[in-house]
Amino acid sequence: MSELHKFVFEGLPVRGMIVRLTDAWQEVLRRRAANRATGAYPVPVQTMLGEMLAAATLMQSNIKFDGALVLQIFGDGPVPVAVAEVGPDLGLRGAATIKGLVSPDGDLGSLVNMNGHGRCAITLDPRTRQPGQQAYQGVVPLADARHAKFTRVSEMLAHYMLQSEQLETCLVLAADANLAAGLLIQRLPGQGMGNLSGSMVERVDDGEEVEDAYQRIALLASSLKQEELLTLDVDTILRRLFWQEALQRFEPLVGSQGPHFSCSCSRERVARMILGLGQAEAEAILAERGDIEVTCEFCAAQYRFDAIDAAQVFTDASQLAPGSSRPH
Repeated sequence: MSELHKFVFEGLPVRGMIVRLTDAWQEVLRRRAANRATGAYPVPVQTMLGEMLAAATLMQSNIKFDGALVLQIFGDGPVPVAVAEVGPDLGLRGAATIKGLVSPDGDLGSLVNMNGHGRCAITLDPRTRQPGQQAYQGVVPLADARHAKFTRVSEMLAHYMLQSEQLETCLVLAADANLAAGLLIQRLPGQGMGNLSGSMVERVDDGEEVEDAYQRIALLASSLKQEELLTLDVDTILRRLFWQEALQRFEPLVGSQGPHFSCSCSRERVARMILGLGQAEAEAILAERGDIEVTCEFCAAQYRFDAIDAAQVFTDASQLAPGSSRPH
């Protein structure tokens, strides 16, 4: 069962979390493998997407926001785009597009950022938008200030959090076919600082003592090996890393309260997509193929619209257009 554990270091403005995605992650992979058009992910892509989902879950659980957090990386490699989305209820989904040969030892740089043009974007998409409200989005390159490419998702996101959100963050991420997991250690923002974290916390002290404490804790966290993150339980990890620290732990989020697979696709959304194509384009597809078939890239659900279904989409839209009314 997938689980999320939160904790803070007593007397210090430092927080931590560990996420373990088991059934939720396995469902993502199962649905991808069931998609006859794509098949299962190659191992390097599987690893990258699993780490993205673990990281997105950690970041979503840090914010006070009624909407989805969408972590996206895109570039010019054989994986031009990968997306991890986590809702406020920790419902998650993820997908990656593959358009080239994936090397068995591929990493973030060779998969997405082959020619150095890759970007990482984090978007906060409100569940309900007020008039004129725009989604928050931060974008950073997949390289540091010296143009050195990031090879790991953890490096990319630590850079993002520091550059875009001014939050010192240490991340350890790992994923295989059974588990996607992550450890996050983060220095809390000062009072009056608003950012992605949604936290407004007054620091105990802003001097060298607190800085030294954060650096010590981050160094301990970064010593955790990926193999250990995938094989050890949460209690063992915390005991091994922070046995000298005073931790306050909170009730873990599991089951329906914890991370779980969830996809927001629906026939109504597909109908809106067909409407966006325009009637002429929709009729051209119907003439060529006989129906319009759409497969959700996240969950592999299939939606089919024949000529009658498609006609109904445009009829309903015309009846709801300004100046028209439904017949009584």
